[in-house]
Amino acid sequence: MSTPHPSEPRVALFVTCLVDAMRPRVGFAAVALLEAAGCVVEIPRRQTCCGQPAFNSGDHDGAAAVARSVIANFEGYDAVVVPSGSCAKTICAHYPELFPADSEWRRRALELASRTFELLSYLSDIRRWRPERVALDATATYHDSCSSLRALGVKAQPRRLLAAVDGLRLAEMEGAESCCGFGGTFCVKYPAISNAIVSEKTANVAAAGADLLLGGDLGCLMNIAGRLHREGRTARVYHAAEVLAGMGGGPAIGEES
Repeated sequence: MSTPHPSEPRVALFVTCLVDAMRPRVGFAAVALLEAAGCVVEIPRRQTCCGQPAFNSGDHDGAAAVARSVIANFEGYDAVVVPSGSCAKTICAHYPELFPADSEWRRRALELASRTFELLSYLSDIRRWRPERVALDATATYHDSCSSLRALGVKAQPRRLLAAVDGLRLAEMEGAESCCGFGGTFCVKYPAISNAIVSEKTANVAAAGADLLLGGDLGCLMNIAGRLHREGRTARVYHAAEVLAGMGGGPAIGEES
């Protein structure tokens, strides 16, 4: 059952490193969507990386240091919303694992986890929001990222939201739930395997006849967009939040000047 929230919840946006450095439009779109859904949005200035690279590389002491900073900076909000399933998973699933079971930091990590949501899930499940007066004449297919799908159960939510965009047609591709090959540090450690995996994904995008590839994790989207570009394919890539916020006509991922 979804946790009830106040009519105008005070929401902190966890921007994520990739959004901040590579695609700020996603952050602006997230703010616009949350405000449209009746939230009071704040962006804590002292936020940092979620610590996922350190955690995935086995540096749990380093990840714990980052986690303590994030926990301290995001306490006191009704909800913490993240436009990335992988970062949301890190906060919800891995932060509590970094601290002893009977410690105060474990308690605080669990409390933060209980208030942290992936953006599209929060809009659909918690706020019961749908886009209005948003239109885009295109055929899109959706990539389910591993973290959003398997760790957070995000599958139907983005599709419900996108179905409310006037003129947007959704075409499911084969292997929508398959990994894109990014996996954070995985693509750096195992580039040949990563490249083979993402090549299967781009072939499926093309077979679906989609003009657009949409998703909820910027790392996945950047990886797929890069491969589409190298293959000379025409599908354009956006974070789903951009389309829902009416920004689908702007530069796609990889097209920024």
